[in-house]
Amino acid sequence: MNAIQPDLRLLFWETTAGCNLECIHCRRLDVSRNLMKNDLDFEECRSLLQQIREVGQPILVLSGGEPLMRPDIFDITREAQKLELPVALATNGTRIDGETAKTIVDSGIRRVAISLDGASAETHDSFRQQAGSFEAALQGFTRLKALGMSLQINSTVTRHNAKEVPDIYRMAVELGADALHFFLLVPVGCGLEIAESHQISAEEYEEILVWLYERSLDNRLHLKATCAPHYFRVIRQQNRLRNVPPSPQRGEGDRRSGEGDKHQMNTLTRGCLAATSICFVSHTGEVFPCGYLPLSAGNVKTQAFSEIWNHSPLFNRFRDVDLLEGKCGECEFKKVCLGCRARAYYATGDFLGEEPLCVYQPKTLRGAA
Repeated sequence: MNAIQPDLRLLFWETTAGCNLECIHCRRLDVSRNLMKNDLDFEECRSLLQQIREVGQPILVLSGGEPLMRPDIFDITREAQKLELPVALATNGTRIDGETAKTIVDSGIRRVAISLDGASAETHDSFRQQAGSFEAALQGFTRLKALGMSLQINSTVTRHNAKEVPDIYRMAVELGADALHFFLLVPVGCGLEIAESHQISAEEYEEILVWLYERSLDNRLHLKATCAPHYFRVIRQQNRLRNVPPSPQRGEGDRRSGEGDKHQMNTLTRGCLAATSICFVSHTGEVFPCGYLPLSAGNVKTQAFSEIWNHSPLFNRFRDVDLLEGKCGECEFKKVCLGCRARAYYATGDFLGEEPLCVYQPKTLRGAA
């Protein structure tokens, strides 16, 4: 067994499935404009935080839905602070008025990630299906920036905005973002319904990853390709082509935060981190390898989180690199890439199957092609 040792560094928590937007790429099909009745209540949230702390001190990313719809979201944040769990907030940014911005900063949240799925209101608003959402998100960003909050922009790349990627990058630089994370569409939830019309090709995927590498050389802000594990292959290939030594900014383990501790907002080690360095907890307490792969390893209401994380048979399969199939199993880069397990699942029905959006042909298969 060629197993990756688990080291929980990021935990994404869907604090609610309620959201004020109806984005066409949402990983959920059952998003509500109101809070969901089966969201974990506050006492269940406190219990979850305590269970997470028993495993370690991962960065806790509060997401949704829209987490700011929860009236107790800052009570949850304060509970996390008591347990010395570093907290980040992932939001669409539209609900951040002046008072909310101040509360976010005062609550001890270390970074806020705001989603911008285009460099213009026309592109973003059509994707988010609400007029004015782009301007509202920018206003939320500006308010937090003025208060000194560390800010990240998340942008999902599909056919509708692929040509705007350079413009999104320039916008992030001009806004003064600390980080820009490009998410490559994974066909799940609503994303499954638009996959045929919005999914970019493997060739376009590769072009964007090479472009991202080139921009990382500028070192103007932290760049990351999310749900694009073969970026770690691209990094190594481009470094060799250019005789560039490995650099944290190009994906070899950026762990900077300016605070001198081990819990950084920029954590990169390898491609797919599902069930090895990250996991996802749903609004009902189900524990998944990541937010895009609906295979449950257990529920924190009935099983200790530590037991799920350390001993889940499902998670253990993720951690065995030798179980990868197709060309992923043959690839010389598999230990640093692993392929997107969620994308493989939706393409093949098997999460250990071959990553469908990768143009690279492993050395061992070239002669047989």
